[in-house]
Amino acid sequence: MKDRLLLVDGHNLLFQMFYGMPSRITGRSGVDIRGVVGFVGALCRLIRMCAPTHIALIFDSETHNPRCDILDEYKANRPDFSLMSDDENPFARLPDIYRAIDEMGIRHEEARLAECDDVIASYALSYKDECEIVISSHDSDFLQLISDSVRILRYRGDSTLICDGEYVMNKFGVSPGLYIDAKALYGDTSDNIPGIRGIGPKTAAKLVSEAGGAEELIRSPERIQNPRLRKMIEESGDMIRRNLSLMRLSGDAPLPFTLDELKWEPRVYRTMDILKNIDLI
Repeated sequence: MKDRLLLVDGHNLLFQMFYGMPSRITGRSGVDIRGVVGFVGALCRLIRMCAPTHIALIFDSETHNPRCDILDEYKANRPDFSLMSDDENPFARLPDIYRAIDEMGIRHEEARLAECDDVIASYALSYKDECEIVISSHDSDFLQLISDSVRILRYRGDSTLICDGEYVMNKFGVSPGLYIDAKALYGDTSDNIPGIRGIGPKTAAKLVSEAGGAEELIRSPERIQNPRLRKMIEESGDMIRRNLSLMRLSGDAPLPFTLDELKWEPRVYRTMDILKNIDLI
């Protein structure tokens, strides 16, 4: 059987489970541990779904984000969790999540020199010829990495979705290789990246598909028949290139572990047993 590397976007899964759990769950010390319970349970289920031979969990850190040097407003729309109480803050129990991952014998790391997305992309692009890659995240920027050996898993319990090239084409009207080119035109509200006012996903997909990419579109706007759209592109070249630099996952981030260090021996995990072993319940 071919090796399979499971790469988990740690913060993405944490947010999903923290806000997705139905109510407060009190641990042994009286604190709310619903995020930990949800996270560990989802991780156990992801492992059963994917049957990986190698696993890594990558988290973002609180260090300087290089993309803010390109756009000051990048992700400035995110809430300041330091102002929230522990019961409202998904990061409050992050040390407990790290202890649970250690208990499971799985490697994890905070991305300090780049974003989590960049580190995961580096793993996917470095090892896609050696093993199957499954990236667990709802972050749409990962769709650009999809290939014959790289798929994106969007965890939703029994409704979990596996995204491949056909999914991207059917949903967005472009191949994975042109997904970011189209997105650079209409922007990304979740990351506070503005796009061209008046151009949406369908129009953007049509434009970049016909041109062969966003850069080709910028260099040859005369091929756009609609004069209104042509003027928009002519006036927005710098914005499109900036958005590409913000959204593109190049695979240049350093890798915290080698593939051999991520090797994982299959074993059976039960969420409550893990939480008991780290004295959380």
